Amino acid sequence: MKKWLMGLGAALMLTGGLATASVERAPDEMSQETKECVKCHKKNDPGIVQQWGSSKHYGANVGCYECHAADPKDLDAYIHDGKKVKKHISIIVSPKDCGNCHSKVTTEFVESHHAKGGRIIGSLDNLLAEVIEGNNSLKTPAFPDGVSPAAVSGCWQCHGFQVKVIGEGKLDPATWPNTGIGRINTDGSEGSCSACHSRHKFSIAQARQPENCGKCHMGPDHPQIEIYEESKHGIAFHANKDEMNLDSPKWIVGEDYTAAPTCATCHMSATKKQPVTHDIGNRISWNNRPPVSIRPEVSDKKYGLKSQEIKWEERRDNMKDVCEACHGENWIENFYTQYDALVNLYNEKYAKPGLKLMKVAKPLLKPSKFSNKIDWTWFELWHHEGRRARHAASMMGPDYTHWHGTYDLAKHWYSKFVPQLEELIAKGKKAGGEKAKAADNLQKALDAMLNSDDHKWYLDKLTDAQKKMRKAAVSRFKDQMEGKVGTSK
Repeated sequence: MKKWLMGLGAALMLTGGLATASVERAPDEMSQETKECVKCHKKNDPGIVQQWGSSKHYGANVGCYECHAADPKDLDAYIHDGKKVKKHISIIVSPKDCGNCHSKVTTEFVESHHAKGGRIIGSLDNLLAEVIEGNNSLKTPAFPDGVSPAAVSGCWQCHGFQVKVIGEGKLDPATWPNTGIGRINTDGSEGSCSACHSRHKFSIAQARQPENCGKCHMGPDHPQIEIYEESKHGIAFHANKDEMNLDSPKWIVGEDYTAAPTCATCHMSATKKQPVTHDIGNRISWNNRPPVSIRPEVSDKKYGLKSQEIKWEERRDNMKDVCEACHGENWIENFYTQYDALVNLYNEKYAKPGLKLMKVAKPLLKPSKFSNKIDWTWFELWHHEGRRARHAASMMGPDYTHWHGTYDLAKHWYSKFVPQLEELIAKGKKAGGEKAKAADNLQKALDAMLNSDDHKWYLDKLTDAQKKMRKAAVSRFKDQMEGKVGTSK
């Protein structure tokens, strides 16, 4: 393993080999190596020392050397101070290092989707950042041919990237600093504990606050922090923040606090029945990241995660257990009925037909991704509007579900996506030959979609039953406006 704890001596009781070591008890006193580190860093980096001095690590006699010590054979090892300290250290503290003391937490984390965030490299998102948005203008020792600044300062800072060593423990400036949640470390491990537990205080209260997650979970494609802020949960949190008991060691919802939940409450923290978990997928019953929402065990299988054996029903029960701290059974069941209905609406009305239409349209498109107007339209339909609607429904954010979600989704479906398909058909027919045949196939697929019950309104083909429902809805609206609500059935 990259780091080693030999400097602690007999004070640390290690079980097993170094690669799977765990610490049974904290050192009786601060190591001499750490004392030497602190003596120097007090002068040069007083902020770091003060943060560490306020941490639980300090109280447990765990310091600089215990976390940063390295084996001379490690890729990123170097002698920090050849005159005084003369010890090998490395800058990166990886999950494998944290696992020396926090073995259970680390095991859960490295088996989660969070730790796999760095695997986005090579995806459609990275095509955008590396080629379409950016260029190879950032040249470093590890990237002599250049790399895109848009990817380095954008994608990699949330998702993580492979950290490159360029000699004598020095890390390539394109890959470090980086606290991306799925950072690929020099010891081969995936993940970054400091993505959530900021150095060097590692405040548990900070990790439990929604803003901690908002560094990455925000923006047009997954605005969880914005959704939370508009939800009743977020409103209750900010109104009652001083009642949240955020520093509590156990922090059990319904026991140590009742004022509001945070992201950590629902996805990670302890309940009366469940312990803390660092696998953030074990309470999620839909994966809303892909174009069509899927069950989490399906995506877990793609990543080769052990949690692929945990069915979505069990995960939903785990989340319901969290909800039960504040809500009744009927409330919870009805919420999930609403949530599932929105996901199914998106899947059936937009996602599945959209994927089919894009597949049929492919012979009529220029081969390079995003070189066609419709590529951008379709990408934003599922990656932006569709995700916003689904994520907002899961977190009870009505404005993001509707105006930022299904409204934008429908607006761009009918005002951009359908007209752009019609343009492709017209151009294909005009071109003749194989293009004309492809255009005919696309026309058939488009006609089938538009004549389906979900879309036939666009052709002014509402059925009599649909017209009757709309007439009844208008009548109810007028009654409400005139104060007649409750006077008729």
